[in-house]
Amino acid sequence: MGATAQVLRNLPKQTDPNLLVGTDHFDDAGVYRLDETTALVLTLDFFPPLVDDPYQFGRIAAANSLSDVYAMGGRPISALNIVGFPDDELPIEILGEILKGGAERVTAAKAVTAGGHSVRDAEIKYGLSVTGIVHPEKIWTNDGARVGDVLVLSKPIGSGILTSAAKLGKIPVEQLQQAVDVMTDLNAGACEAAKQIGVKGVTDITGFGLVGHASEMADGSNLTIEIEANAVPLLEQTLALAKKKMLTRAYISNIEALGDRFKATGVDQLLVNILADAQTSGGLLIAVAEEKADALVAALKKNKTQSSSIIGRCLPRTQQSVILV
Repeated sequence: MGATAQVLRNLPKQTDPNLLVGTDHFDDAGVYRLDETTALVLTLDFFPPLVDDPYQFGRIAAANSLSDVYAMGGRPISALNIVGFPDDELPIEILGEILKGGAERVTAAKAVTAGGHSVRDAEIKYGLSVTGIVHPEKIWTNDGARVGDVLVLSKPIGSGILTSAAKLGKIPVEQLQQAVDVMTDLNAGACEAAKQIGVKGVTDITGFGLVGHASEMADGSNLTIEIEANAVPLLEQTLALAKKKMLTRAYISNIEALGDRFKATGVDQLLVNILADAQTSGGLLIAVAEEKADALVAALKKNKTQSSSIIGRCLPRTQQSVILV
């Protein structure tokens, strides 16, 4: 799904037995085994600013990068800054605030920033390369869901719409605060809750939207995911702003990429588009055995995650990867 995925399909297959998670199912991170009890979780992500405040942008980008480690059941231990910055056009103090925000989130994750690399670029870009650790037998992947599992989401949807609206001046900065709070919130609490309960199928929700990342989980697990559209939590103003066409362009490509593997039955098209829209630093989508679902919801609430909503279930495979009802 996307340019990188298309290119990766044509690369030679890797055969190292210690590469426990590679590119086969486009998981959130790679995992490389060091020994019987320790594996490295390896990921990176970076992007242009979503908000005007450089400090908050740094926090958002860092939380987004760290999320991939949590989505694999890992614990972040170190991070490297990745920077593109027009230092010939903008004050270097702006970059300082971005890095300060990123460092704050890395510290909150109980990891360390070990350096990084910067290049002069026409546009600001920032993110992290993150290394985490996980037990080789306790890795979560997006192919770990099973028929009969229910799906729980740990953050509401709508960050793409709200940040787009803010960029266009359609909402005041203070009305963006809820989205900033959601995007900067680490998925550490959701990860710990899922570990307590015992799960195997997890992914986080980012650029491919809820529908796209659910599809990756469904395809990897060879099942169909049914999502109850009205059960999905939304950030305040998401529906109202979507009606004003504040969606990102990503929802179109995300739906097109799924083709006939996606179906919506009796769901308003606006809501379909919202659930396919790109997210930044979204929540964990967790597949959990039905008998453990209530315990997971309770654990998420105890850990004060942004959401703890049961939004769907895993069904035997049909032609569709994802069905919205």
